[in-house]
Amino acid sequence: MSVKHHPSSPRNRAAPPSAQVVPLVDPAAARALVSSLYVDRKLRTGEPYLEHADGMVEIARPLRDDADLLAAGYLFGVHDVLRDADDWMRARFGASVTALVGDLRQLMRLSERTRARNESHAEGQAEALRRMLLAMCNDLRVVLLRLASRLQTLRWYAAHKDEGGEPGVRERLARETLDLYAPLANRLGVWQLKWELEDLAFRFIEPDTYKRIARLLDEKRVEREGFIQEAQTVLRDMLASAGLRAEVNGRPKHIYSIWSKMQAKQLAFDDLFDVRALRVIVDEVAQCYQVLSLVHERFTPITAEYDDYIARPKANGYKSLHTVVLDPGGRPLEIQIRTRQMHALAELGVAAHWRYKEAVTPGVRGAGQAGEDERIAWLRQLLAWRQEVESTADASVPAGPQDDRIYVLTPQARVVELPRGATAIDFAYHLHTELGHRCRGAKVDGAMVPLSTALSTGQTVEVIAAKAGGPSRDWLNPDLGYLASQRSRAKVRAWFNAQETEQAIVAGREFVDKELARLGRSTAKLEDLARRLGYASVDDLCVAATKEEFSLRSIEQALTVAPVVVEEAPPILVGKPKVSPAGKGQVLVVGVDSLLTSLARCCRPVPPDDIVGFVTRGKGVSIHRASCANAMALMQRQGERVIDVAWGAPGAGKEVQYPVDVVVLAQDRQGLLRDISEVFAREKLNVVGVNTLSLRGEAQMQFTLEVNDAAGVRRALAQVAEVKGVIAARRR
Repeated sequence: MSVKHHPSSPRNRAAPPSAQVVPLVDPAAARALVSSLYVDRKLRTGEPYLEHADGMVEIARPLRDDADLLAAGYLFGVHDVLRDADDWMRARFGASVTALVGDLRQLMRLSERTRARNESHAEGQAEALRRMLLAMCNDLRVVLLRLASRLQTLRWYAAHKDEGGEPGVRERLARETLDLYAPLANRLGVWQLKWELEDLAFRFIEPDTYKRIARLLDEKRVEREGFIQEAQTVLRDMLASAGLRAEVNGRPKHIYSIWSKMQAKQLAFDDLFDVRALRVIVDEVAQCYQVLSLVHERFTPITAEYDDYIARPKANGYKSLHTVVLDPGGRPLEIQIRTRQMHALAELGVAAHWRYKEAVTPGVRGAGQAGEDERIAWLRQLLAWRQEVESTADASVPAGPQDDRIYVLTPQARVVELPRGATAIDFAYHLHTELGHRCRGAKVDGAMVPLSTALSTGQTVEVIAAKAGGPSRDWLNPDLGYLASQRSRAKVRAWFNAQETEQAIVAGREFVDKELARLGRSTAKLEDLARRLGYASVDDLCVAATKEEFSLRSIEQALTVAPVVVEEAPPILVGKPKVSPAGKGQVLVVGVDSLLTSLARCCRPVPPDDIVGFVTRGKGVSIHRASCANAMALMQRQGERVIDVAWGAPGAGKEVQYPVDVVVLAQDRQGLLRDISEVFAREKLNVVGVNTLSLRGEAQMQFTLEVNDAAGVRRALAQVAEVKGVIAARRR
């Protein structure tokens, strides 16, 4: 077939003397050239090369009658028969066709590789494969060729009783078609291919079920065709009387969709609505709703079965009105109503959309360029379907353009989605955090590469890991390009933070042990000491010791039983600096904006306690009550690290909750804990922690409460002091 090009098209313009002349593409010439090259050559499926090429072109031509596309279909196997295939094709058909054939070959090899290593695809992996398949395509026409190639293979198997090729390959191809290619055709809206791919694949996977449904369709055929013929006549006459020009015809039946609906809705064959169906095609959108109104006036509609895909199109762009009505005999009839443009889009999907977008004035460069830009923008929006598959997307990664992601394979053919620019280290961390820590090298498609090499879609990556060890600090240097993923960087930082914490625990424990030895209390339990100083664990106590969050005297005081009083001792007043109250209950550091602060656990300050700040090592400013023994000791020893702080104003409508430790000493009895807890419940104080110790008939209890201010604590303590058996209650 020869293809004529408009004289003003870029292909036929006179090229400058230095420019390379692009040859005219003739699909018929491509077939003539490859017919001798493909002689006696067969695919792994058993298909002859030339027969596969002819079938692929026959399927693709109605989708898009494009010379480059059809020529690439004929040339699909040239790389298998010629050593310098790219140069050979480029000289005869140009760079565009050569690129199409190269991309198609890459997709075919990907399919073979994943099929050989995976007997079946889980839903998430199939979705990842669909994304990768599209990401590997520089030209979306390659996807149409790949779908046409798979459909031709299934047609060939259907036409040949003997399986041909490798044993069991037919069933594996059919399963892959249902998992991968039919959903891909659905995403792109190419219904013409989707239905046939599904039916043929279903025929090979469930042959008995396929034959049973086909037999049911055949048995009811005469009755159904008579019903449809009668309904068509009634509908045509009704629309003609209303002055509407429309096409009315029966809708084809697809066995796989019938089976799917029977399974999903638990329906018998006779209960399905769309076994008897009509399609009405009109010229304009307004006429669709006119037809719908007339249909509902003449027949009884089933309201639950009405769908308006014109007002709310499907994700792949499908538009139509769907309704189910009952004829006078009570038999259901499904009717689809759409415009001619909607029908073309429904049948041909992306290919139909291209045709409408390219309907520009011949020879007008500006209009053509605008149409091309609009087409590219539309395709990008269509293909960025990750928002629809939240179950397989990484929740920590926001959905974005397709170009922002790459898709690579593990040696076991598992698809891994990564941000563009990702390296083998990012790949390793995605698979497993420990594998990322121990990553020391990588092979990409079997060849060793530097760890800073950016990966590309379709590559197979193998990580070389040490038996033990951790990451390098160089990996966090953005200028060296080792990591592109924020998730990977976070894991590297977490590893180094854990190492620093471990070192701090060792140093802090040594510090505490030395102090206990100096006090002659080496046998003291560190767990008790940590609890008395307000730390959840010994490790927290040791880390706090390295950061000087408490003084040496605090250890000595914690090891002695402190006298218990009913009310808290009056605080030592420290003048508050006068600052503008701004903030929502946070602590403000006078003269400094946005400085990290934390409330000291040794005294747990709450508003309106007088407070003082102490600059710690590595943890910003630690906020203490001014009456805190630790704070006073720190002020005496290292007064230069004391800083003025104040409470910020509470936020409107928001109450900040502060943790406070309360100590209760009481005569132990049954129900004591319940009675004290009831006091806190009446005062609407949330209890987030309880520690109790009973010794010689006395109960020492410590509660951690969440409060808004110190006044609430005082009210609660006064009531706790009235509880039977309570000797004393105070803030710790």
